[in-house]
Amino acid sequence: MRKLSYMPMLLALLGFVSLSAQADVTTAEQAAKDYGLFAKRLNPQSTLSAEAGRAFFIKKVVVGSKDLSCAACHTDNPANPGKHNETGKPIKPMAPSVNTQRFSDLNKSAMNFSKHCRDLYGKDCSPQDKGDFITYLLTVKK
Repeated sequence: MRKLSYMPMLLALLGFVSLSAQADVTTAEQAAKDYGLFAKRLNPQSTLSAEAGRAFFIKKVVVGSKDLSCAACHTDNPANPGKHNETGKPIKPMAPSVNTQRFSDLNKSAMNFSKHCRDLYGKDCSPQDKGDFITYLLTVKK
């Protein structure tokens, strides 16, 4: 099977999305839609799922001797502020309904996905994972 490099194609796809200084739910919806389209190119039967996004968010993995997950730093409720599990640095809420700045820079969001996925899973997350995750975040209210 041919290994695909997601980042260049994804950045090109996300380049079509408006990178306004004031993001809102609409920007997050567009990001999810773009990830969904990219996932569909890789697997025509794929659909985005908030349930799969939540499972992705709370999925625990062992890194070193620690059980980690997205929720370990971002709390079980992405509408709440989080805290980095090692440095204690505050993290703004993930849910765009609470933090309209969360998807204000989609290139930064894509880079954060890549960094955090590599930290937790040892690889970049798939467009399906990213689309599901954003779809889940869009269901989270205050």
